[in-house]
Amino acid sequence: MTRTLIGAPDEQPRKKASKLRDGVMKRGTTWSYVIRVRDPETGESKPRWVGGFATEEDAKAARDEARVKARRGEYVDRNTITVREYLDEWIEAHAVEIKPKTLADYRHIIERYIKPNIGTLRMQAVRASTITKLYRDLRAGGGKNARPLSSRTVDYVHAVLRKAFRDAVHVDEILSSSPVEKAKRPRREISEPGTVWTSEQLKTFLLAARKHRLWPFFHVAAYTGARRGELLHLRWSDVDLEGKQMTIRGSASFISGKRVEGTTKSGRKRVVSLDARTVQVLRAQRSQQAADKLQLGPEWRGADDYVFTTGWGEPVHPDTLSSLFPILIKRHNEANPRTPLPHARLHDLRHIHATTLLLAGVPVHVVAARLGHADPSITLRVYAHVIRAAEASAADIFAQTVGEGEEGAC
Repeated sequence: MTRTLIGAPDEQPRKKASKLRDGVMKRGTTWSYVIRVRDPETGESKPRWVGGFATEEDAKAARDEARVKARRGEYVDRNTITVREYLDEWIEAHAVEIKPKTLADYRHIIERYIKPNIGTLRMQAVRASTITKLYRDLRAGGGKNARPLSSRTVDYVHAVLRKAFRDAVHVDEILSSSPVEKAKRPRREISEPGTVWTSEQLKTFLLAARKHRLWPFFHVAAYTGARRGELLHLRWSDVDLEGKQMTIRGSASFISGKRVEGTTKSGRKRVVSLDARTVQVLRAQRSQQAADKLQLGPEWRGADDYVFTTGWGEPVHPDTLSSLFPILIKRHNEANPRTPLPHARLHDLRHIHATTLLLAGVPVHVVAARLGHADPSITLRVYAHVIRAAEASAADIFAQTVGEGEEGAC
C-alpha cells in the first residue's frame, strides 16, 4: 500500500515555523527577542519586541543586555532614528548655544567625517566597537585623498560625538548609555609648540616689519600673547593707555566670508597689562589712524573704534595677517641671507611670549591668566617642555642658594 501527500502533487511541504525559545526567535531572515518591561507610571508589564539581528547570538546578547536594563529601570524603547537624522536635529538645537566659529567647526566635522561613515546607522545600533573602528579608519585614511588624519582631528570628532551621544542619553533619552564613552581612541600625539624664535630673533623681525602699516599688530601680539582674533576684536574703548592695560572681551573671525564676533575662547574677559614700549606703539597707532581718517574724510569706512584696521578704516581680515607674516620673514631673509629668520607662524608669537615668561621664572598661573587659558593645567600641558627645561637647573639654583657654606663641613 502506498501513501500519498494530501493536496496538489506540486505542493511543497510547509516550512517549519520558528519557535520562541527563551525570548528569542527567528523571523524571516533575521532574529528577534522579546522582553517584558514595566511601565513606571502604570506599573503594567508589557512585551517589547526588538528585531533585525543577523544571528541568534547577536539577538541573545542584546536580550541579556536589555533584561539587565529593564530590571534597573533603564530600558529605552526601540527607536529608528539614524545618526545622520539625530545629528541634524542636535546641531540645530544647539546653534544658539555654541559660538559661531565652534558651530562652523562642528558642522564641518559632522559633514566631513561622521555622516559619510556612520550616518546611516541607527543611533541604537551604534556600539563602542563601531566608534572605535571609525576612529581607526579616520586615523588610517580619513584625510584628503585618503591620507592619514591627525590624531588631533580624530580628537575633535570624538568631542563632537561625545557631546551628541551624551545628549541622546540624558536629554532626548533615546539611549540608555553612550557607546562613545567606551570607545577606544588612537593614542594621542602630544603636540608641543615647535622651535620658537629667541628674543633677538623676535627683535629682528619686529625691526624688519616696521616699514609695514600693520607692524603695530605684530608688536602687540608678541608683547601680550593675545590671540589673533582677540586683537582684531579689540576696541580703543578696551585700551587704557594711562593705566597701561587692555581688556580682552571677545574674538573676531570670518565664517563663510562673513565677519563674526563672539566671546573669547574661555568665554571670559581678561585684563592684560602693557609695558611702556607697547603703550607707545599703541599711541602711535591711534595717531596714525586719526590721520588716515582725517585724510579720507567721508571715504573713511570705520563704523566702530577698532584698534587695528585697514587704511580705509575697515576691520582687518584675519587671513591678511596670517599671510603677511611669512611674507615679511621672506623679505628679511632675502635681504639678509647670512642671518635668516627660521620659519614661523603668526600664532608662534603667542608661544614666544609664553616661553619667554616661563623661562624668566614667571609663575605658571600668572602666564595662564595672561594667555587666557581657562585653567593653568592647560598651560602646563602645552608648555611642558619649557617647564622641564627650567626645572633642569632647579637643583643647581637651590644648591647655590642654600649649600654654599657646607663645603667645609664635608
